[in-house]
Amino acid sequence: MKYCIIIPDGMADYAVDKLSGRTPIETARTPNLDFIAQNGQLGIVRTIPSGFPAGSDVANLTIVGYNPKEYYSGRAPLEAASIGIRLNDSDWAFRCNLITANEDALEDFCAGHIKTDEAEVLIKLINEKLGNETILFYPGKSYRHIMVYKGTQEMDVKCFPPHDIIGKSIQKHLPKGNGSEILIDLMNRSRALLSNHDVNKVRIDLGENPANMIWLWGQGQHPKMPIFKERFNLTGAVITAVDLLKGIACYLGWDIIEVPGTTGYFDTNYTNKGQYAIQALETHDLVLVHIEAPDEAGHEGNVHEKVLAIEQVDSKIIGPILDARNKFRDLRILVLPDHYTPIAKRTHTAESVPFAAYGTGIEKGIGLPYNEANAHSSGLHIKEGHRLIEHLISGSFYK
Repeated sequence: MKYCIIIPDGMADYAVDKLSGRTPIETARTPNLDFIAQNGQLGIVRTIPSGFPAGSDVANLTIVGYNPKEYYSGRAPLEAASIGIRLNDSDWAFRCNLITANEDALEDFCAGHIKTDEAEVLIKLINEKLGNETILFYPGKSYRHIMVYKGTQEMDVKCFPPHDIIGKSIQKHLPKGNGSEILIDLMNRSRALLSNHDVNKVRIDLGENPANMIWLWGQGQHPKMPIFKERFNLTGAVITAVDLLKGIACYLGWDIIEVPGTTGYFDTNYTNKGQYAIQALETHDLVLVHIEAPDEAGHEGNVHEKVLAIEQVDSKIIGPILDARNKFRDLRILVLPDHYTPIAKRTHTAESVPFAAYGTGIEKGIGLPYNEANAHSSGLHIKEGHRLIEHLISGSFYK
């Protein structure tokens, strides 16, 4: 049996006035996703357990079968693993965004999706000027980077995800709690270093948002997780442009399939993702394909790009994988977003998400096309989301 999990990040949404009261999913042309829902099982699953933030880290751990209540230790340690950072048990990893600050307002959580080569220059400067034997900065991709704290201060601190506070006061959302003074000092000093940097002068001249401050958040320590093959006796691989998913794959013992042209944004190469997924299924039991674009559109409040991203996922990823099912004797396909990223809120929300599962041995359900309303009306609700993968492996969604 082969398994393919397709995650259009943040795809689920609310009714949008600009779409005549429809959701982006209802608006998008999705014949392949509708086929999966109409000929397989359609339902909802809770990917964010009670008491947890509505983050992609929590949700994707849930989807791959790891209960966050047992295995979650923060977002940054997962991302750190993806770029080869080895954490000691006492180390704290923090996500380090390059952001655009405008006086006291956090204007842009991703600094205009700054290019990786520009960002690397800035993060190396930050490490040179602000780093020391206990504080280290590591360049990642675009606006997503890592800071590791190796000191003795317990980081019992509340940090705010920058995509949750777009347009809001920086001062009111600085870290709070034990260790916060260290983080605030780094963030404030970064602003003085970056504001007049040549990279940002050029960006401003080009009408692009400057990366004039770092934002520290998503902290955690080294997670302790059994590898996927030990738990499910299946080999796995991931296709994604996002370090978080690559980091989860590292801890699961999965292979990371590098795909040319993947960006984590609207311009990602959907066709390559679909073709590489089919190739990866030849050598792996399970392949997870993650697409960031719908989430980015939700954060930007960009209705057009969200609808377009959903259509691209359907035609260039889901469609070819469906067409390839004759290539594999037994194949099951699961499609779901990790969480909602509503256009109206421009951030993640925690309600249960619609899923559709189709393939060998999976019975036909209610026979309705894929959208939020139909999924909620199906009567199939998996409340312990980390068990969804067990249903997929067994082929039964009602046990």
